[in-house]
This record gives sequence, C-alpha cells and structure tokens, in this order.
Amino acid sequence: MSEFLPREVRAALEQARKQGLRKKSRMKVRAGEQTFTILRYWDDGFSLDAEEAPRLRGLVDLYDGGRHLSQCLIITSAEDDGERLFEFKRATVASDNAPLDYERQKNAPTGLLTHRRLG
Repeated sequence: MSEFLPREVRAALEQARKQGLRKKSRMKVRAGEQTFTILRYWDDGFSLDAEEAPRLRGLVDLYDGGRHLSQCLIITSAEDDGERLFEFKRATVASDNAPLDYERQKNAPTGLLTHRRLG
C-alpha cells in the first residue's frame, strides 16, 4: 500500500510515527553530555531516530525518566525504517547502594550518634 502513496505523504506518515514513539517513551540514553530519546527497547538492545542520533559506540547510561536503569556497552548494529538499532555487548544494572565487604548483622545500628556539648 505504501508504494501507492506519494513520497511526501510517506515521509509525513513516518515522521508522525516517530513522534508518536518519542512522546510515548520515557526512556533515554545518555552518552557523555548528550541525551537521546529511545524509540523502542528490547532485552538486548534499543533503537533511536536515525536522523537525530549519531553512530554511538561505547559506554552509555540508560534512564527511565529520572531513574538510572543500567550502564551499557553498545555497538551500532543496523539501520531500519529511519531507526538506528543498537545492541548491548554488556549491560550492568544500576544500583543505588554499594556492596559491603562484610556481613551486616540484622540488629546492628545503622548510625552512631555521639553526645555533643553545647556552650
């Protein structure tokens, strides 16, 4: 059906499809100081708008809104229907706390308040 439509109409439909994906997606990828909206996301990769995104490679951070999801090592794999596809070579889930080098007891205090004399 798309071969029967004029080129301008096909381009406008493709642009509207990308805008719909961009509005619907909260996910972002950050490479250095640059941030790009993820159009589609799957287990071993994601896609960005081919016109907007450069050929990224290396270490990037994935965010869902303001929440840091993971740090990933990526490569550009292909370009399809105006989307640039990226694959994960490694994806490490982000954590908000550091691992401990020792076992923490269940009833141990979490902090120690000392008496401080005023005056």
